[in-house]
Amino acid sequence: MSKLNIGGVVEDVITSEEFTLEKAREALKNEVVAIVGYGVQGRGQALNLRDNGINVIVGEEYNTKKAEEEGWVPGKTLFPLIEAAQRGTIIQYLMSDAQQKSLWPRLRPTLTKGKALYFSHGFSIVYKEQTGVVPPADIDVILVAPKGAGRTVRDNYLAGSGINSSYAVFQDATGRALERTLAVGVGIGSGYLFPTTFEHEVWSDLTGERGVLMGAIAGLMEAQYNLFRKHGHSPSEAFNETVEELTQSLIPLIAQNGMDWMYANCSATAQRGALDWKNRFRDAVAPVFDELYERVKSGKETEIVLTTGAAADYRDKLAKELEVMRNSEMWQAGAVVRSLRPERRKK
Repeated sequence: MSKLNIGGVVEDVITSEEFTLEKAREALKNEVVAIVGYGVQGRGQALNLRDNGINVIVGEEYNTKKAEEEGWVPGKTLFPLIEAAQRGTIIQYLMSDAQQKSLWPRLRPTLTKGKALYFSHGFSIVYKEQTGVVPPADIDVILVAPKGAGRTVRDNYLAGSGINSSYAVFQDATGRALERTLAVGVGIGSGYLFPTTFEHEVWSDLTGERGVLMGAIAGLMEAQYNLFRKHGHSPSEAFNETVEELTQSLIPLIAQNGMDWMYANCSATAQRGALDWKNRFRDAVAPVFDELYERVKSGKETEIVLTTGAAADYRDKLAKELEVMRNSEMWQAGAVVRSLRPERRKK
């Protein structure tokens, strides 16, 4: 375990050099890891575990064709959801939050003494009053939460970099809960693991998705693009100055060495303007973030997720909402601009 000192705050992190893949394989040698749900997160984790030599099976009833195409064999490594859970000793519950709620009455009887119930999101446990997910007392309840989408979990693993994950133990009935957690965390290809709690994971995750990671950045982009168009700038210019430069030039610099390094590698005009306006934007959105965090903690946001996510027509409505976004002028401009990138023109 490594110690990180960040501004006087000491944190523990665990790297794959400290808890090696060989150690993970040894810890899991008598386990059957059952992935319940072959969606984006389940798929990424399942494929990484298999490639890392972990005994893993998949439970799926909707995406079975895709699972079979990727090498999961019906009756051997691919089973209906509940049968996979019955066969597993570590059950990775990786369906959507709404699906976890609806499947729970059928899944709970499969959780016999000594098993482990694994989550990649604290949602179902933290909001148990809304989900009804209360595990039996004689099993381990653990969490490994990759800090990225399921697709990134897989792509980063294939690229050799992995993706950072948080981990937590909610219930240790066997005395091996932490070892199981870290072993699976390494098995799914985590770059490094840092501790959290189920509560902190879900509060930060829901806030982050609605905030900087997705909701806020999409809203900021739309506001700036619309401003430019209102003042007569072309769609191409508005998109390049709002999205293309950010994603293709500036974000990679931040990822390499931080925000200050990105600033240092921009013009003096850009540096001065950004520093002068940064705090105004921060202070303007701070009240929105305060409101968002309180709504997440109180369960108001989860209420919306469970209600809409459980609706029979949810996917149809989602497709229509995303179609509206895709067909907006801003993202139509984006499709054209992306097609003009040199690497795409060569294909």
